[in-house]
Parts: sequence; C-alpha cells; structure tokens
Amino acid sequence: MRILLVEDEERMSEALQAILRSEKYDVDAFLNGLDGCDAAKSGIYDLMILDVMLPGMNGFDIAKNVRGAGVKAPILMLTAKADLDDKVMGLDAGADDYLTKPFETRELLARVRAMLRRNSMEHADAETGQLKVGDILLNQQSSVLKNTETLEEVRLSEKELHILELFMMHPEQILTREQLAVKVFGYENEAEYNNVEVYISFTRKKLQFIKTHMEIKAVRGLGYQLRSRLT
Repeated sequence: MRILLVEDEERMSEALQAILRSEKYDVDAFLNGLDGCDAAKSGIYDLMILDVMLPGMNGFDIAKNVRGAGVKAPILMLTAKADLDDKVMGLDAGADDYLTKPFETRELLARVRAMLRRNSMEHADAETGQLKVGDILLNQQSSVLKNTETLEEVRLSEKELHILELFMMHPEQILTREQLAVKVFGYENEAEYNNVEVYISFTRKKLQFIKTHMEIKAVRGLGYQLRSRLT
C-alpha cells in the first residue's frame, strides 16, 4: 500500500514516515501543498494524509483539487485545531476522516487501517474481501494471484504486487508509465521507464502462468490497460 503524506513540519513528517514505514507501508512525503497536490492528483495512492496548514496550498484546497480531478482514494486530514467548523470544512472539501494533533500513534494507525480496508472493499470480492477483476483474484496480504476458474495460482514479487494492485483498482483504465513508475518505485526514486516495462513483462508472465483471460495491454502513446481478451 502506498501512502501520500503532506506535512510541512519536518520533524513531524519524519516521525510519521517512520511510523508508517514500520507498518510496511510505502510513503511519499512532501513539505508543501503545491507539490503535494500534484502528487495527489496522480491517482496512484491508496491513502492520502494531509495537514491543513501548509505553505503554497492548504489541505482543504488540496482535497478539493484531488476530488475535482476524480481521485477517490481516502483522505485523512491532520490539524492542530479542534474546532467543529474546521472539521466540517475538511469533510465538505472531500476528506474522509479527521485527526486532531496531538494524537496517539495507535489511533493514527487504527484510522489508517480502517480507511485502507474500506477503500479496498470497494474493489473487493464480496465473499473473500480480496481484489477481483474478471477471473483473477488477488490476495494482497499473501501476494498470491489466483485464477478463479482453473484455481491455478502464483505468488507475486513486491513490485509485481504494486503493479497489479493499481491495475485491479482501475480496471480497463489506461495507466501511464509515469503513474506506474511512481506506484512501484516512489517519487524519490529516479528509476527509468524501461524498469517499469521490465516489471510489466514479469507481471504479464505471471498472468499467463495461471492461464487467465485478463491481460495487460499496451496502448500506443498512452500507457497500459488491464482488460479481458474475451471482450
């Protein structure tokens, strides 16, 4: 799971990154609202944590911009203010939950888990709670990909898992190489696009191995798309 953190207090940001990474989340962090907003609109994050008071653009405006761009990932707002009006403003801007500073680490992680769980359930199979598209079922906890018709399965590497998570949360949507690069390697990594293509190739082989009718199709000049060969 990849999380976006936009927090301008450097020590607070570093502490939050350490907490989240200790729970095995991938984290991209930004110290100002403008850069954070650009990252948020990429659509590659499973959860966004936004401070309210930020240089360049405040958290409320980031949330509005993100929702205006059609990004549906859950947003957790952080603020030093406990005023009801601020909470209402954040929720009206598109935030899903609100946490007032100072807060306990356990409460932050509990809210993160709950929001990620709700987000995953929107794309999950009703019986198993796992991601399902066409005849493929992905267990994000075990990294096992299964063909629901033939029951053949295969284990994915960490990067293959990140790639397939993104495709399965956006079925039939064309994803750019930039989106895939950030999802897999993060903003701070300068991995070249051919590295993305390498892992796309690996993921395609895993799909072929379980004999699914789902495929990752290259769309010339645009990116890649997860779709069924039967349609």
